[in-house]
Amino acid sequence: MALFKTQSAAVFGIDAHLIDIEVDMYGSGSARDFVMVGLPDIAVKESRERIKSALMNSGFGYPPRCVTINLAPANLRKEGAGFDLPMAMGVLGAMGLVRGLERHLIVGELSLDGAIRSVRGMLSVAVCARDRGIPNLIVPVENAAEAAVVKGVSVFGVRHLAEVVALLTRPDQFQPTLAEEAIEAPPTASTPDFRDVRGQVTAKRALEVAAAGAHNVLMIGPPGSGKTMLAKRLAGILPPLSFAEAIETTKVHSIAGVLGSGAGLMRERPFRAPHHTISDAGLTGGGSGMPRPGEVSLAHNGVLFLDEFPEFPRDVLEILRQPLEDGTVTIARANMTLSFPSNFMLVAAMNPCRCGFYGDATRECRCTPAQIQQYLGKISGPLLDRIDIHVEVPAVPFQELRGEAKAEPSSAIRERVLAARAVQQTRGGTNARMPTRSIRKHCALDDSGERTLELAVRRMSLSARAHDRILKVARTIADIAGSELIAAKHLAEAIQYRSLDRNYWN
Repeated sequence: MALFKTQSAAVFGIDAHLIDIEVDMYGSGSARDFVMVGLPDIAVKESRERIKSALMNSGFGYPPRCVTINLAPANLRKEGAGFDLPMAMGVLGAMGLVRGLERHLIVGELSLDGAIRSVRGMLSVAVCARDRGIPNLIVPVENAAEAAVVKGVSVFGVRHLAEVVALLTRPDQFQPTLAEEAIEAPPTASTPDFRDVRGQVTAKRALEVAAAGAHNVLMIGPPGSGKTMLAKRLAGILPPLSFAEAIETTKVHSIAGVLGSGAGLMRERPFRAPHHTISDAGLTGGGSGMPRPGEVSLAHNGVLFLDEFPEFPRDVLEILRQPLEDGTVTIARANMTLSFPSNFMLVAAMNPCRCGFYGDATRECRCTPAQIQQYLGKISGPLLDRIDIHVEVPAVPFQELRGEAKAEPSSAIRERVLAARAVQQTRGGTNARMPTRSIRKHCALDDSGERTLELAVRRMSLSARAHDRILKVARTIADIAGSELIAAKHLAEAIQYRSLDRNYWN
């Protein structure tokens, strides 16, 4: 009887948990005498066929003995093909061909010829290895740059099962992947620039305020006025990702399987723009089996752009209320409850009516009042209250389209945003996430400001949540201006960003 142990990891939510793999080889039997226990899912159960073929096609053969593999702890469900490689190494260890795997954590999917394929969630696995004190991590070569971001772990990227055996028997001939190569990788894409946008001074200013305070934005205007063009340029004026933000963002994208082969640490803030036909599971996460992150989590630390806002199903939009308020989304299943981060900036764009020309000065609206109300009514009051800034984006006049005036570039706007964010960091975070208890301290008003705000709340029938958001936006406007106090003009501009929804929804 031969008993051998290896170590791997399983991802639950955005974190990985250590899995001990015990391989017991005994007696005599056929290739069918291969038993797997420890709550494996279908993909894990199918790995026995891949393991047998990979071992034989790699020249190691397969012993005519009974094999039992236990995945511990037994109360956690094991999902995915990433256990192929560690189980195969366990079989080789039980055969006496390899040894000394106590200091290695192994993850990878096997092909029938022994080649190793990439898997999801490798950054979380590397963090798990570091936290559990395991010094070496063996992963598919496509995942090596991603895993190497985590310092304190030696990451070895491998292409074939035979290469893993060589690594374990002749470790001095292999070099780990350097973390600096993954961390210092240049951005892969360029962000569009605000200098390309003609006109729309008010909308640009609103997006600058939104970026400075991490506020949510709703843009209303006719088709072709530039709402989508403006939204795509917002990420270009946001601050760069901090290392901690980049780690968490990369984790989510890796678990969702959208990071890309060979990618290291994400350097740019994500910009997600799902279609309005998306389901609630696609937006917030879920799915069959192990829940996966949705678009609100893929937009974590970045921008979630919802174009044609009223065209999204209302029940899907209402699900946004918890992530917008808490910065996390919780998915409950019968056997587990997982939470994914979802601290994003919401940028929504919509027409004022179904035809798009309600309130337009040059084109006639063909919608009846009832149709307009029905269209606008798809956006609920509680959801509107969670959007800090509402701005109108009218059609651009011909003179501005053909004019020679140069628009301000994103780099200049970004400098003001960075300066305002630096001020907010001294208070502990962005203004949009300012706790209620801090509003009175950091958003104090003089007597004139108190009267102005009181008049606005009464005339516009604002909720308590809208009242707080006006103060937060006013604080951001003051930060951009470099003012320690919120002046009357700062408050007036913030109130203006709340009045547009009353013009339409009232």
